[in-house]
Amino acid sequence: MHYKAFDNIDEKKFSFVKKARYFFIFSIIITVLGIVTLGVFGLNYGVDFKAGSNVDISFKKDVSSQKAALETYLKDNGFGTPGMTFGAKRVTLRFDDVLTDTKEKALKQGIAEKFDKDASMEVNTVDVEIAKELQGNALKAVLIASIGIAIYVSIRFEWRFAVAAIVKLLHDAFIVISLFSIFRLEVNLPFIVAVLTIIGYSINDTVVIFDRIRENLRFAKLKTTEDIARVVDSSIWQTMSRSINTVMTVLFATVCLLVFGSESIRLFSIAILIGLVFGVYSSVFIASPLWLLLKSKQKPKTNVKSSAAS
Repeated sequence: MHYKAFDNIDEKKFSFVKKARYFFIFSIIITVLGIVTLGVFGLNYGVDFKAGSNVDISFKKDVSSQKAALETYLKDNGFGTPGMTFGAKRVTLRFDDVLTDTKEKALKQGIAEKFDKDASMEVNTVDVEIAKELQGNALKAVLIASIGIAIYVSIRFEWRFAVAAIVKLLHDAFIVISLFSIFRLEVNLPFIVAVLTIIGYSINDTVVIFDRIRENLRFAKLKTTEDIARVVDSSIWQTMSRSINTVMTVLFATVCLLVFGSESIRLFSIAILIGLVFGVYSSVFIASPLWLLLKSKQKPKTNVKSSAAS
């Protein structure tokens, strides 16, 4: 299909290419802040990536007003001050040390006597070796996904598109990781699933824009870098409504999960929400202008009337 919109660009429209440097600077600042934050605070690993015990307690009645009482009980009975996630009828405790059978039984008995005799308790324990293995597997999953995407984009488009896509994916993933570090949100297996989901969604949005750029390049009369820049701007505007409609639909579903979903998927929903917003931002303001920057470094071909995507 031949798209001719770039032949008559409205000069009054916002130029993504001309303003790209400001978005590059913004992203670099966020990245540097993220590196500093991770260096100082690190990540708040959940029991999935850190040896210890995770205790899920389900109550038959509302105990949301008894948070202080539960904290006092745990401290006075030798359980220390574990990380606590409090819901109306559900409480999750994260202990840095593995609970012994004796302590597990004592905790269950104390919860029944002091708070709710009908409460049920589930304990998940991870030792040091399993925690290290899960961390390694999570990193491998993200790395393999990124390599696969780079190969796919290189085959379908060209290496410059692939480089821009990978930078964009790393940018999105790092933003989510940095914000989780800043706000001390727990990093667990659902978080890794969320990051992989973000990578998949993010590249889909980027490929749509790249495909439109490639299609428009086939029919454009290109003589200077400014001509290619006009094609990039026009291609982004042509796909803008699609990007907005798609992200709004997914955002609506994600917000519903965050508001009405259970406590167990709350952090997953938060990660997806952050990733969706920055995924659209980077597809428009980072990936496409970055491709243009790489393309502008290409040596001009001689005796060619018009250029196409190489």
